[in-house]
Amino acid sequence: MQQLTLFFYIAFTLGVYALVRFLYVRSKNNPLFNIVAVSAAIIIAVLLACGITCEQYEPAKDIMTILLGPATVGLGLPLYRYRKLLRQQAGCIAMCVAGGALLAMFSAALIAQWGGLPHDVVMSIMVKGVSIPFAIEITGMYGGIPPLAAAFVVATGTFGSLVGSWFLTRVGVANPLGRGLALGTVSHAQGTAVALMEGEEQGAMAGLAMILAGIFTAAFAPPVVWVLQLLS
Repeated sequence: MQQLTLFFYIAFTLGVYALVRFLYVRSKNNPLFNIVAVSAAIIIAVLLACGITCEQYEPAKDIMTILLGPATVGLGLPLYRYRKLLRQQAGCIAMCVAGGALLAMFSAALIAQWGGLPHDVVMSIMVKGVSIPFAIEITGMYGGIPPLAAAFVVATGTFGSLVGSWFLTRVGVANPLGRGLALGTVSHAQGTAVALMEGEEQGAMAGLAMILAGIFTAAFAPPVVWVLQLLS
């Protein structure tokens, strides 16, 4: 009976994902049909309506998240296909991602500090632009709250996946490399998912940017924290 329930939860989740993805593609990437946000909203609403608790759904979630590892490794394939482009644009890519990562963390932390938020919250929001594993480790080193940092990461990724592609189009960014780097640097995994929907080159660049942004954020954290202390 338990296995049947797990199968139902997984099938339901995949079904919702397939439906929203279909709507997203048919609407020509309309942000109102953002796959992550809309799918999550539908699943949560149905679970609440059916009286299913998070604890009951969690085993199915754990099974599905096992695939995150292979999916991340799979990003190496498009990177390999665009290895010539990576060699040609290595310096530009590194500078763009480094600049984006530094601006994202410093601006967020500075605004939070000027807004009078406690130090632990400032340190938690500082790492909002990187994936959760990076965010948890970095924020823990500087007095932040890892669960809160994870929440900021999810919120940032969701917002970026909702408006990032639309915004880049509105401001005239059409280059696949530039779009991929922007989405991966600012919106990490969720931005990478949107970039993959646009094309393989965008997805490859977003996946690379997501990894580099985490590395640069970890490297920039000490001087950023030092500057924030001087400005406090």
